[in-house]
Amino acid sequence: MNIGKNSVVTIDYTLKDDDGELIDTSSGGDPLVYLHGIGALIPGMESALEGKKTGDIFQIVVSPDQGYGEYDEDDVMEIELTAFEDPSQVQVGMELVLETEEDGEFAAVVTQVGDGVAIVDRNHPLAGMTLHFDVVVRDVREATPEEIDHGHVH
Repeated sequence: MNIGKNSVVTIDYTLKDDDGELIDTSSGGDPLVYLHGIGALIPGMESALEGKKTGDIFQIVVSPDQGYGEYDEDDVMEIELTAFEDPSQVQVGMELVLETEEDGEFAAVVTQVGDGVAIVDRNHPLAGMTLHFDVVVRDVREATPEEIDHGHVH
């Protein structure tokens, strides 16, 4: 069976950056299992998997526009430490869920702390990066009606 809309797909993958540095891998852990065709993966990866079948081994190179988007300097903001419940606990690397009237809730990471402010970055950690995947398709099957209805694999 070839990968297509409403297929349940099981893959092993290794993700590296342009310099060949390891970012993520399923090696040594559970494979990635997803429902194809509903946007569960980044667009460049999902389109490259379309039509593949069990046993296929290949590489995918995903540009930022087909991955996590370009890095946007406008998504880096300064927040007064007094806006935090306990300013003494704000640290570089801290992951936050923030809310504004115009944007609603969004995830951000603290990148700097000092002089009464925290610099937070709303960009995805992989934004602006070209992603290099090594992929092995382990299994492809038809999704059950329940999986299609629920929008995820059971």
